Amino acid sequence: MTQQSAPTEATVAKSGLGTSLKQRQLTMMGLGSAIGAGLFLGSGEGIMLAGPAVLVSYLVAGTLIILVMWALGEMAAANPNSGAFSVYAEKAMGKVAGATVGWLWWLQLVVVIAAEALGAAQLLVTVWPVIPAWALTLIFMVVFTAINLSSVKNYGEFEFWFSLLKVAAIVLFLAFGAALLLGFIPGASSPGLGNLVNNGGFAPTGMAGIASALFIVAFAFGGTEIVAVAAAETTNPSRSVAVAVRTVVWRILVFYVGSIFIIATVLPWTSEALNSPFAGVLNYAGLPWAGTAITLVAVAALLSALNANLYGASRMIYSLADRGEAPRVFSGTNKHSVPVAAVVISVAFGFVTVVWEFFYPDTVLRILLNLVGSTCLVVWGSALLSQFILRRRADKDGTPLPLRMRGFPVLTLAGLVLLLAIFVVGFSDAVSRNQLLSTFGLVAVIALLSWLAPLYRKQRDAARQ
Repeated sequence: MTQQSAPTEATVAKSGLGTSLKQRQLTMMGLGSAIGAGLFLGSGEGIMLAGPAVLVSYLVAGTLIILVMWALGEMAAANPNSGAFSVYAEKAMGKVAGATVGWLWWLQLVVVIAAEALGAAQLLVTVWPVIPAWALTLIFMVVFTAINLSSVKNYGEFEFWFSLLKVAAIVLFLAFGAALLLGFIPGASSPGLGNLVNNGGFAPTGMAGIASALFIVAFAFGGTEIVAVAAAETTNPSRSVAVAVRTVVWRILVFYVGSIFIIATVLPWTSEALNSPFAGVLNYAGLPWAGTAITLVAVAALLSALNANLYGASRMIYSLADRGEAPRVFSGTNKHSVPVAAVVISVAFGFVTVVWEFFYPDTVLRILLNLVGSTCLVVWGSALLSQFILRRRADKDGTPLPLRMRGFPVLTLAGLVLLLAIFVVGFSDAVSRNQLLSTFGLVAVIALLSWLAPLYRKQRDAARQ
């Protein structure tokens, strides 16, 4: 991506939100939202579905997210807005498209928030079985609701250090895994590369397994786009989003692909240890205490992701309300520039999940992990389409852009083709096909309601006159 002059004050979205987030906090927020349940829990699920071939799923999804982040970076630098890709979709394709994308992403994050809280609770119970998972989930929801109701400056600093902890842990895990594979760990024999091809081969469940895993992987990468949302609350959006996009995409690829390679190499794809894959690798090396330690780090990672995603969800519904696409009550802010009502409504489903887990323990998380995978793909597709339309429009009008995606339009079109291929592959598997059909149905319902809402408001206002 190439960077030009910074945007003027006129290009920065005016709102009741603050601008106290720093660039380092923005970068860590991108990492914080993406490195969570999808990596620490979903990675084991993906390997069990596709075997070592889950690496293909991660590389495909990783390539797509790089292109999406480049596209979002271009648009966010030109128009920093808490509605991000929802606003860009509206500018490119109309109000119904913008509202549909915004509501879809908000609903996705609402589910993800619940999944992160429950996933953290279930992991913590494995090493500290004192408080039941449903009670821990409740505690986490209360604590992180309170954090998000504080000023954005305090939130950003909390998220920075929280994310830094798990990044450091993953780096140590990668170093330890490499040493294990090379036979440098005393008392632990190297597993070699046999697990990548034994037990049925590299792709023991074939293309269907890779397709099924792809949607869990999509869930894992989902949330990275929060960088575009948070850019509106930074002091220098153009520079901050450019640095954050470049930093986040390569770090996530290294962390995800590196971690998955180590896990798939050390643990057979049929191993029960994949239920907690990071701990399983360390336990294999004869370090049970290290397994407990990494489990605690995984808990911190999940809670960090919860924190970042609650922030993103609250800002999206705030933007929808500010544009008249959601009840106006959600566009209000307090003296600390925090949209209180938006935070509360975004966290509500998490509290419902507490009750759900109480009555149906050990069944909720799997449902949540599979519920939102394909919604990520729809949001990413809207971002690529919006960037394609807005970039062509800007180039035609001669509008300068502070940040330009290289390789346009080839790379944008390549991202759309790759996305289409993922959908085609998804329809080849019954599980992912049902997930896609459910997502398309949800999109259709949201689009219909978004189209009907202004008609209803118009009739209501006419009746009042």
